[in-house]
Amino acid sequence: MSEALAHSGGHSLAAHLQSVAAMAADFSKAFEPAAATQRWAYVAGLWHDLGKYRPGFQRYVALADNINAHIEGKVGGREKTHSAAGALWALQSLEKTHGANGKLAARLLAYLIAGHHAGLDDWDGGLKERLAQADCQTELQEALAAQPPVSILEFGDFVPDLRQIPGGAEGFSLWARLLFSCLVDADFLDTEAHFDAGKPARREGFPELDQMRAALDEHMTAKTAAAQATPSTVNTLRADILRQCRDKAALPAGFFSLTVPTGGGKTLSSLAFALNHAKTHGKRRVIYAIPYTSIIEQTADVFREVFNALGSEVLIEHHSQADAADRDETARSRLACENWDAPLVVTTNVQLFESLFAAKTSRCRKLHNIVNSIIVLDEAQQLPPEFLQPILDALNLLVKHYGVTVVLCTATQPALNTTDYFDASSNLRGLDNVREIIDDPDALFNALKRVNVALPQDWYTPTPWVDTAAQLAAEDCVLAIVGTRKAARELQRLLPPDTLHLSALMCGAHRKVVIDQIKARLKAKREGHDLRPLRVVSTQLVEAGVDIDFPVVYRALAGLDSIAQAAGRCNREGRLSGKGRVVVFVPPEPPPIGHLRKGAQACVSTLHGQQADPLARALFATYFRQFYSSVDLDNKKIVPMLKVEPKTLGVQFRSAAGAFRLIDDQDSATVVVRYAEHRDEIEKLLGKLAAEGPARWLMRKLQRYTVSIHRRVADRMLMQGSLTLPMPGLYVQVNADNLYDPMLGLKPDDDLYNPGGFAP
Repeated sequence: MSEALAHSGGHSLAAHLQSVAAMAADFSKAFEPAAATQRWAYVAGLWHDLGKYRPGFQRYVALADNINAHIEGKVGGREKTHSAAGALWALQSLEKTHGANGKLAARLLAYLIAGHHAGLDDWDGGLKERLAQADCQTELQEALAAQPPVSILEFGDFVPDLRQIPGGAEGFSLWARLLFSCLVDADFLDTEAHFDAGKPARREGFPELDQMRAALDEHMTAKTAAAQATPSTVNTLRADILRQCRDKAALPAGFFSLTVPTGGGKTLSSLAFALNHAKTHGKRRVIYAIPYTSIIEQTADVFREVFNALGSEVLIEHHSQADAADRDETARSRLACENWDAPLVVTTNVQLFESLFAAKTSRCRKLHNIVNSIIVLDEAQQLPPEFLQPILDALNLLVKHYGVTVVLCTATQPALNTTDYFDASSNLRGLDNVREIIDDPDALFNALKRVNVALPQDWYTPTPWVDTAAQLAAEDCVLAIVGTRKAARELQRLLPPDTLHLSALMCGAHRKVVIDQIKARLKAKREGHDLRPLRVVSTQLVEAGVDIDFPVVYRALAGLDSIAQAAGRCNREGRLSGKGRVVVFVPPEPPPIGHLRKGAQACVSTLHGQQADPLARALFATYFRQFYSSVDLDNKKIVPMLKVEPKTLGVQFRSAAGAFRLIDDQDSATVVVRYAEHRDEIEKLLGKLAAEGPARWLMRKLQRYTVSIHRRVADRMLMQGSLTLPMPGLYVQVNADNLYDPMLGLKPDDDLYNPGGFAP
């Protein structure tokens, strides 16, 4: 019999299994206990493609000459299925050797092996029933009849002991997903190396964290020297914040809060903390998570400027939804999905947390690279409240058992300590032992007070857009921040035509052009070189990660934390002779139903009749206590779904992943737009996509030219011929200039596009 193949093109099956086993074990060595976890990962890798020894699969793969030939669910039917055999072999062989306890423990391997294409399944109503089917039993019998090498079937000194699980029963589901990540990433990488041996898929070309720390130190030294040339209170305080972040980086790993007013330089100071902490404690990477796709570009650009001397490949900027659609998995879609194999990752809360609770292979692939990392949660008050309990539980496990340090970074700290707003008697669990980096946040906030806030005289009577527009038109230099894209378009339409607009309907490259224009005009106005009025209407995307400084800011009613963030765009540098002016107004339409509206209601309740400064730090405790009490912190019941049933090892992996969606109305859709200013570059990248299919470098480049909209709207536009779908999950604007407005961005039909106010 000729040598069994794993893939077309002569890829030895035995070599593939051994390579994946070794790589998966290597990926898991950062787990604790390391030796035991590595054995689990090794055995999963060794048996994951056991079903490929079947004669039917070997006939198919030998004739197919197709990079998709090995993937289940494509053309080829039952001859191609192969993921059940290894799962059943684990159950049978471990029961034979270790009895009932071995069979129970082997169910963990069954989850991993049976799911390595389709994703982790529920036990009841899913995997249990699947493995009982006659076809699956036949698959194992045919694979064993082909007489795989003894070295593949044996499991050496592996002893399946569920007492080794980090966190015990409460930690089982996360441990399983992390092991699954090791398996699928190893499988992806070894397969990718076979089909493109000249391009190793693992980390390549990225600088080391030590190099990045040195580059940041050099950048901050230059920045401090420039600030000293124009001394100010703000610059002095920023320097002290940076010093404290560097000093506290030596503290033991765990939870930290960094409570700094907007404009205090927390982005680079938090990065300095992370890089110094990584050096002290041997952390592998820094993951910087941001609430909105729309503001990732600004933070990534700040970091790229810092690390410019280290080359163009210094970080992964990951916010594409294209890798979420692996229900239509192909070899090419595998090449596009991220495994976060860089020392610095800038991503969204959606990517980070949906991945932590995912079941699909493409989303889970990156999870093992979170182990022994530093996660900076920028604007931590934006953690999704309806999913807050499962998120906090996962963070506690990562910190306690997987060497992760978490930094809660914000001006409006939600104080998620167990002792703050969480009550064990109500089964609400907070974070354990969160340590504040800043010595005296109250003194810092008082020193950095730069605005006066004007509140509505009547909290319950809205101001028509036309009246707000008239007030804005009377200002020479003003920023207005509203709650939805629809509101931003409406208000911009009522203002003079030279009013600038910012929203996430504009691709990242377009937003950067407009933000750079705003900064240049603000500077020119300060210096007296530009006498034209400057008016900007924006969604909340400018409330984080965007360094702009207006004398006057209008903010539509929202949560108190959002009002504080908006105030951070006013007199940010403290240049005004007096205080900046922030005006809060009640818009014609309330915020969208859900936590945005509840945040606004909690804000009104907190500030109504309040005589003190609306942004006083003490008020935020009242605000968040009221806000969290109005929200079910596990609205989708993720926690009970992921609770392991001890007698069966049953977990609802797939159901929990399906329920853990941070974006309403199912998934959003990623659309590559043809932004006129960068048309040549976009066409070149799209040509590469059409000719060669997706690759991670290409998807990273295209992210600068993407807009997220509701999937149902994208599908409607696809049917109308306005979009194409070159790969699952990624839409492309057809070459029609009237679909992308040079001021407003992508122009889907308003009624379709904005049900309930899709923000920001």
